[in-house]
Amino acid sequence: MRRTLTLTLLTTLATACGDSAPTQEEIDEARSHVEVALTAATQARSALELLGLLPVYTCGEPRRSFVAQAADGFDAQVGCIRAGTESLDATTDAVVLSFGETGCEVRKHTVSGQTAFKYSGGEDRMEVKADLRQLVVDGHALQAEVGYGTCGDESRYFALAQGAVPTQPDYTYKVDGQVGQRDGLPLIGGTSLVLNGPGELTGPSGTHRLTLTELMYELGEYAPKEGEALLETAEGRTVKATFRPALWRLGKMELVIDEREPVTVPILR
Repeated sequence: MRRTLTLTLLTTLATACGDSAPTQEEIDEARSHVEVALTAATQARSALELLGLLPVYTCGEPRRSFVAQAADGFDAQVGCIRAGTESLDATTDAVVLSFGETGCEVRKHTVSGQTAFKYSGGEDRMEVKADLRQLVVDGHALQAEVGYGTCGDESRYFALAQGAVPTQPDYTYKVDGQVGQRDGLPLIGGTSLVLNGPGELTGPSGTHRLTLTELMYELGEYAPKEGEALLETAEGRTVKATFRPALWRLGKMELVIDEREPVTVPILR
C-alpha cells in the first residue's frame, strides 16, 4: 500500500526449457495480476498490524479495568497517539485512538485519523471489533474492519477489507483475511504476521478469485517473505505465486501459469 510492489526482472529469468514455458507476455500479465492482488492483501495486513497496537485481552480480567489500562499505556509508548475510553453500554467499552491530522509514525506506517476499538462481552468471552475506515495509512484510506474473539474457545483474528485498489482505480477488491497459526510467531503485535483467506478482484476483464495461503510478512516490508497467492482469473486461467526468502530484503517469487513450467522472478520485499 505504501508503494507499488517492485517486481524486478533480472536480465535472465530462471525458467525451464521447452514448449510449456510461458511467453514473456504471459509472464508480464501474471505479474500484473499478482501486483494488484498483493496491493489488496496489504489492506488486510495493515489492519491486522494496527490491531496489534493494543494488548490482547486477558481472560478473567474485568473488561473496564482492562480497557482503562490499555488506554493508559499509549501515552507512555507512542507519544503521538491520543487514547481515551468510552462506555458505550452495559456490555461494551471502547478504546478511542486519535492519530492526529498530520499523521503519526506507528509500526512503520504513517497513520492519521481516529478509530475506536470496541470490547464487548465479559470475562468468559470477549469480542473486539474496530472499523478502521476513518484512518489514512501511508497516504491511502484504510478500507477495513478488524477484530478478534477470545476466551472460552480458540482465539480468532480477522480483517475484512473491501473497496477500490489504491494504486489501481480500475479494480475493486474484497479480502476476508485471518491470522495464521504458526509455531514460534506471535499472533498479533509481533514483527511477523501470517495471513490467510479468500478474496476477489474485479477489474476490466471481470472478477478474479483470490486465495491467500500462509502469506508471511515482516513488519515494514511490502511483499511477502513466504507463502502463496492463487488467482483464478475471469478468463479461466490460473496464476499461482509462491514466495520464498533469498538474501536480506531480496526474495523470490515463483510464478506458475496454468500449471505450466514455473518462472522464478526476484522481488524486493
